[in-house]
Amino acid sequence: MANTHRNRSILFTVDVEEFDTALEFGHDIPLSEQIAVSTRGLLPLTERFAAVGATTTLFTTVNYALHEPELIRKLAIQHEIASHGYYHTTFEPADLLKSRLALEALLGKPVTGFRRARMGYVNPTDVQQAGYTYNSSLHPTWLPGRYNHWGEPRHPFQELGVWQIPASVTPTVRLPLFWLSLKNFPFALYKQLCRQTLRTDGFLNLYVHPWEFTDLSMYDKIPAYVRRHSRDVLLDRVEELLRYLKPQGEFSTMQAFTQQLLLS
Repeated sequence: MANTHRNRSILFTVDVEEFDTALEFGHDIPLSEQIAVSTRGLLPLTERFAAVGATTTLFTTVNYALHEPELIRKLAIQHEIASHGYYHTTFEPADLLKSRLALEALLGKPVTGFRRARMGYVNPTDVQQAGYTYNSSLHPTWLPGRYNHWGEPRHPFQELGVWQIPASVTPTVRLPLFWLSLKNFPFALYKQLCRQTLRTDGFLNLYVHPWEFTDLSMYDKIPAYVRRHSRDVLLDRVEELLRYLKPQGEFSTMQAFTQQLLLS
């Protein structure tokens, strides 16, 4: 893929899910609250996308989508909807096909992409047999306590006919550019790292979660590094980042990016 301004793709993606992070850190909240928290964050986040003119991919769990069907259908007019599994807390290989079919029934159009919750490993054969065109579950870095994918490719590659599209990390050092970096890195540095990675690699694949864009102060069991820079502060960061990156490339859905890969 030619690394020119015109061909650089900005993939600012969103993992739309139940707010089970609260459960992970010891809060006991019902599913209705988990859904409501994510919706409160998703609405203003997509308003910022509209303000900047950014088209995105929303990786959505079926569990969330079935609780907010009208919202997901509305967002699917402008953005791509891809699968984030059936539930966010649990995963079975059968969920790959089950989630794709459920989202297609809801939307009335094909769903071609998948990302597993928490960037977990998915058997490539299972992804292929479930009928996906691409999988964006690989984070090619080391996260203590989660995974070590240091030796995995940083660039898109095909495996069993499915495009694997890794989340972006910086060249050489492989600093992750994911949601926690957006929150915790000095923002000027974070913007510069994103710009440099986009210019070097020709694409930038970032991801956030809707619940980050709400007031998380009441969930005090969640570590400060997860709760910090939430709500309007983080919304402003995202909009500023997107406006900063916009002259450097083109906003793209994962589906469109995959089609571009096939033509390159």
